[in-house]
Formats: sequence, C-alpha cells, structure tokens
Amino acid sequence: MEWGLENRLSRIIKPETGRTVMLAVDHGYFLGPINKLENPRETVSPLLEYADALMLTRGILRNCIDAKTETPIVLRVSGGNSISNKEKSPEELANETITTSTQEAVRLNASAVALSIYVGTKYEHQTLKNLAMLVDEGMQYGMPVLAVTAVGKELEEKGKDAKYLALSCRIAAELGASFVKTYYCDELEKVVKGCPVPVVIAGGKKLDNELDALKIVYDSIQKGAIGVDMGRNIWQSENPAAMIKSIRAIVHGNCLLDEAYHLFNIEQLKAKTAKRLCT
Repeated sequence: MEWGLENRLSRIIKPETGRTVMLAVDHGYFLGPINKLENPRETVSPLLEYADALMLTRGILRNCIDAKTETPIVLRVSGGNSISNKEKSPEELANETITTSTQEAVRLNASAVALSIYVGTKYEHQTLKNLAMLVDEGMQYGMPVLAVTAVGKELEEKGKDAKYLALSCRIAAELGASFVKTYYCDELEKVVKGCPVPVVIAGGKKLDNELDALKIVYDSIQKGAIGVDMGRNIWQSENPAAMIKSIRAIVHGNCLLDEAYHLFNIEQLKAKTAKRLCT
C-alpha cells in the first residue's frame, strides 16, 4: 500500500486494535436539519474527543468544526439528491454524483473520502463509476476511499439481506475501495468473509433504546466488522457522550454487551448527578 494512503488510513483504523469508532454527521446533505443535528457544532463538539474519525461534508467541516481538532476527517464527497426527491420518486434517492473533488479533500486535510453506491437501482452504473473514478483520483493523492453501500427507499428490505449486502461490499472492494460501510444483518459474518477490505457497520435509524444499538455494535464486532460509523444512535441518545464511550468499550476494549450497557448507565447517572449539582 502506498505510504500516504496507509498513513491516512491508520489515523482512522487505530493500529493498536485494528478497529474504529466513527461518528457520522453527514445526514444533512440530503435530510436537512434533522432532530439533534440542527446545530452541528453544538452536537459534535462534546463528542469529538471520543471519535476515531468524523464523517461529514465540507460545508459542515468548514463552518462547524474547530480547525484545531486532531480527530481525523472522513469527507462525504457524493450527493446531488434530497429527501424531497425521494418523496416524489423513491428511486431518485440513488441519483448521486461526486460533489467534492479529491483535491479539495486534500486541501481540507481529510484522512479519507466517502461516497455512496446504489447496487440494484437504475443508478447502479453511475454510482459505481463514481467510485471507480474516485479510487483513481485517490491513488494519485494517497487518499483512501470509503464506499457506503446505500440502499435507497426501494431497496430497504434488501438492505437487511446478507446476500445483497455481500454483493454490494464485494463490488466496492473489487473497484478499489479501501474500506466499506454497510448495514448490520443476519449472517453478517458471510458479508465480512466475502469482502477483502475492512467492513464498518452503519448505525442506521435511531433504535428504541441504547441497549439495542449496543447489541448491533457487539454483534458486528463478533462477526468480523472492524468497527462502526454511527450517528443517530449516538447523538440522538439521551446521553450521547455516555453512548459513544460505551461503544468504544466494545470496539476497542472488547467489553461484553452487558458490561457496555452497565457503563452507559453509570455514565448517564454521573451526568445527571453533575447536572443536579450545577443547578
């Protein structure tokens, strides 16, 4: 592996454990100001020290993140659609293009770039071509590429299917992605086994409770994923800092599920106690 690319990747995937806890805050590029992400600076700042990498767009990076941060950046470089398009025609959510150049990512000191691919939609060819082009550019600049196996509205059921996700992840690896972000599913181990590059698991929509989210993290690690890239299940939690600390305990500390959930409850109690003392 080229030195620059390997060095950048090692900032995200920690060499000590070979794992990563990424914090995703790129949702606004097509969802707008969703709950708890109306003010990205306010949401992200207290969590930065616990994240191995931050996934976001260049606009939020420039305007909402302190330039003195040492947290590595995974820059979302694809887009061109919105939730309003999805409501008119679900398949249009897959109509993405590259919106930010690799040169711009280098200027912003990103450690990797990320884009979505939509296997099985009418925009499959377009988004796979986007990935191939981005990988070519990345090789010129030593920039790793994270391929996100997005599914779009019309493929939501397939997004839970190991066979479909294995296909998407393998195609991403074949086209040169340095690592892949995909969804949790039954038989995830088959998805991981068929993908020759590291696999990171998406958090998806906010789950009913923190224990359910921690279970996805725990099961993903047990089945071979190298980490998670979570957003809503962290910053929409009642206690985001406690949640990301508990996730780190699983990913980097090999904690059992019940131990991580116990840690969450302890951290939450500490926060509530401190709040009472300050009022």
